[in-house]
Amino acid sequence: MTKYISILTLLLITTISQAKIEQTYFCQDSLGKTPIRQGGRVKPLYVHSRELIKFLTGKRSYENLSSVQVYCLLSLEGMQLKNDIKLKARVDNIEAQKFLELDTEKGQKTMLLADLVDEIPKLRREVSRNKVQDSRVKALSTLLNQAALYRQITSGQNWLFPAVTNDRVDWIPLTAFLQEGKVEAAKKMSQTPFLYVINQEVSRYLKLKGDDHLLEYKFVKARLPIISMVLTLLALAALTLFKKFNVALVLAFSTVLVQVVLITIRVLISGRAPITNMYETVMFSGFGALCLSLIVGHIKKEKTFLYMGLMYNACTLMMMNFATGMLSESISPLVPVLRDNFWLSTHVTLIIMSYGALALSWILANTVLIKKRFGTISKKDETYYSDLIYSTLKYGTVMLGGGIILGGVWADYSWGRFWGWDPKETWSLIAFIIYMAILHGRYTSWIPTSRFISLVAGAFMSIMMAWFGVNYILASGLHSYGFSEGGALFLGGFFIVQTALIIITNVGVSSAKSSDNFPTT
Repeated sequence: MTKYISILTLLLITTISQAKIEQTYFCQDSLGKTPIRQGGRVKPLYVHSRELIKFLTGKRSYENLSSVQVYCLLSLEGMQLKNDIKLKARVDNIEAQKFLELDTEKGQKTMLLADLVDEIPKLRREVSRNKVQDSRVKALSTLLNQAALYRQITSGQNWLFPAVTNDRVDWIPLTAFLQEGKVEAAKKMSQTPFLYVINQEVSRYLKLKGDDHLLEYKFVKARLPIISMVLTLLALAALTLFKKFNVALVLAFSTVLVQVVLITIRVLISGRAPITNMYETVMFSGFGALCLSLIVGHIKKEKTFLYMGLMYNACTLMMMNFATGMLSESISPLVPVLRDNFWLSTHVTLIIMSYGALALSWILANTVLIKKRFGTISKKDETYYSDLIYSTLKYGTVMLGGGIILGGVWADYSWGRFWGWDPKETWSLIAFIIYMAILHGRYTSWIPTSRFISLVAGAFMSIMMAWFGVNYILASGLHSYGFSEGGALFLGGFFIVQTALIIITNVGVSSAKSSDNFPTT
């Protein structure tokens, strides 16, 4: 073993400059296109390393090293090749900090992953003996997963490399693939024997299986969510600040085209509808709301719908780009209950579209409330905008009701019962009843215009509870495949801000003269 390590180290030293011997060995960003098999599918090393380093540390790089270099160097520890990387895991939960005996008085909220590996037995015992999934147990479970993953990476077992034999591909750990004799023979062919061996095997793999995995590499590199967000913000600025409706319309359609490309490529990569996790539902909700606003706005010849769609789409795109600790863009295998694409493309799609439609009414309702409190708006305009809100409510509520019914059919097909008061089912029903009551009250004039707008703004909290709250706060029930870690602070903040806004905008407010800040016909 000692001889093997010595030869490997000597070979590495001869392949790179003296300045980077201890830092990068042969780990280069060019390895990002290398195929790797993890999570039940083949994907580029660049994508895999970004996901794992982000999961371990909350960041996608380490000092001056890219995620590919960090992942490569950590994997080489399985070959006894040391590095100076000291990755740390965040420990935000106070009870978890006490459990791990962190020095909280000095503000210690991180722990070296190498040290966390030593705590795996202790963490496993604590997680297994606590059946109630409270915030403490969830935090400890996440730390356990991080420690186990880090140990797998540093042992060299996580990097599964394609070894081609005739027409067969075997996925083996990199440490097993880079055998001493293979690298020694490659030294005669190249000054960079490790890269030569890797590139030769990748070439054989590409000839046999093709380069389909590179689509995901190009997709992630394209940064389409960022482009979509910029276009949406520019469209909003053109519409509200510069009153250039045609420019805003062109930018809005450009946003839709970019998002169509984004969704289409994601479907091609995953082979399924893009609505199976929180990231995808947020993405599809914003996109669907913008499309709906363009269609309805065109039919009704009303520019305000464009404002509503752009504003909500901007909110969802900001979440996709900046709330990466709460929403994961990773493409993971489906759980069995979601593998029926018919139900996936009907029930879930209809539910998410209803969220988007109801979000349009929420956007306009809050805008009217803010204008009433901090600007000027006449009774006539207030009534006019309440009619637009009422229109979007009808679309959203009908779709929500249809989605619930289809969900019951799917539940009977998958779980053998139509309705079981699962938390997701219960909160969807609560939201539906709330919106039905508001619609009925508005239709019968039982709810006056001023109260109607406030109720619509507040009603969206029931949607947020059904959408995010069940996942981030309750985290129980048969819909466990949609659960995510984190987000409780975001949701709590949303409830507080929305409630405060309703209270503030309804205290001592009187209608005044009309203003022209809304883009109306």
